[in-house]
Amino acid sequence: MIDIKIIREKPDVVKENIRKKFQDDKLPLVDEIINLDEEVRKVKARGDELRSIRNKTSALIGQLISEGNEAEAMNVKKEVSKYGKEIDELSKKEAHLNEEIKKRMMVIPNIIDASVPIGEDDTKNVENEKFGEPMVPDFEVPFHADICERLNGLDKKSAGRTSGNGFYYLMGDVARLHSAMLSYARDFMIDKGFTYVVPPFMIRSDVVNGVMSFSEMEDMMYKIEGEDLYLIGTSEHSMIGKFKDQIIKEDELPITLTSYSPCFRKEVGAHGIEERGLYRVHQFEKEEMIVLCKPEDGMKWYDKMWKYTVEFFRSLDIPVRTLECCSGDLADLKVKSCDVEAWSPRQKKYFEVGSCSILGDAQARRLGIRMKTDHGNEYVTTLNNTVLATPRGLIAFLENNVNEDGSVNIPVALRPYMGGIEKITPKK
Repeated sequence: MIDIKIIREKPDVVKENIRKKFQDDKLPLVDEIINLDEEVRKVKARGDELRSIRNKTSALIGQLISEGNEAEAMNVKKEVSKYGKEIDELSKKEAHLNEEIKKRMMVIPNIIDASVPIGEDDTKNVENEKFGEPMVPDFEVPFHADICERLNGLDKKSAGRTSGNGFYYLMGDVARLHSAMLSYARDFMIDKGFTYVVPPFMIRSDVVNGVMSFSEMEDMMYKIEGEDLYLIGTSEHSMIGKFKDQIIKEDELPITLTSYSPCFRKEVGAHGIEERGLYRVHQFEKEEMIVLCKPEDGMKWYDKMWKYTVEFFRSLDIPVRTLECCSGDLADLKVKSCDVEAWSPRQKKYFEVGSCSILGDAQARRLGIRMKTDHGNEYVTTLNNTVLATPRGLIAFLENNVNEDGSVNIPVALRPYMGGIEKITPKK
């Protein structure tokens, strides 16, 4: 949610930003907000005027009573009661108008950074940089589910019986590898100075509305029936929610946290849930990083954060690239975002394994997260980035480290988490 001052003072900027995001249906909302804002200020001014008159009149009543002029005091009281009724009506009207403004403000997209490429959808995203040489081995790289099955590491058939499509059992060395990657990601971020956190895996609706748009929530989140709780789709949600309605001392910033969580997503949309593989599933695990900082430090942290993810994947012998998200592919709260994509030697192309975003003060404004400065309380800037989301990260690892005989190499960085072994071999 942007500052309403921007709409008051620079409505053309807001409208141009909406056009850049190809959301022209939202253009009328800007003028509606301006008109509602003017009306609410008039109502508030009238209410303040009446309260001032009432306060002065109440003082007069006390004076009349002290002078023994009770009859006149009663007449004045009747007049004051009229003010009270009108003030109550104005207060209700002000609250209603503010709610109408908020409803519209919640769907106005954040002002994107000037560096964001303009495009309608993810087909217009722009490659930034490649890291590592994307290699295709002399042998045919198997489908990742086949690699796992040769290692006796995947059972989707049983998961279908217990939970339905989009779920899975990981077993043996593959399950251990999955957990090893997450443990390594945790320690990797701790070594970068981030504080490790295990957050709540369910959050209330007011936190959900604070960290994402309503349309995203409907497509992503699982709601707990009969309770005001949602299963998290990423730990960023509960991590940012941790600071809801808090005022942080300026010298405590930046706050840098890394968190582990299981994640749950409906995955509603055109892509669908995979029958055999693990690329798009309802349940996965994730190591995330979030930063709360001063606005002027936001872009510096943005560049640091996506580089950490690149460094992590390169330490596992996985070539990656960064892809700048275009305006139409940015969620409404985001100022700027880039995807980190891993090389798939089987498909001979890159696929997404993580995303880094800066959101300005959009989440902070919705959740009331401020910093105390010498000039008063100001909203902080929030950022989030994926260190590792797996089994998607596991897919990238298996494809880039599998050998022709079906064995999988364990890079040096991961060996301490795998009992020191250098290779896992097929069971059949």
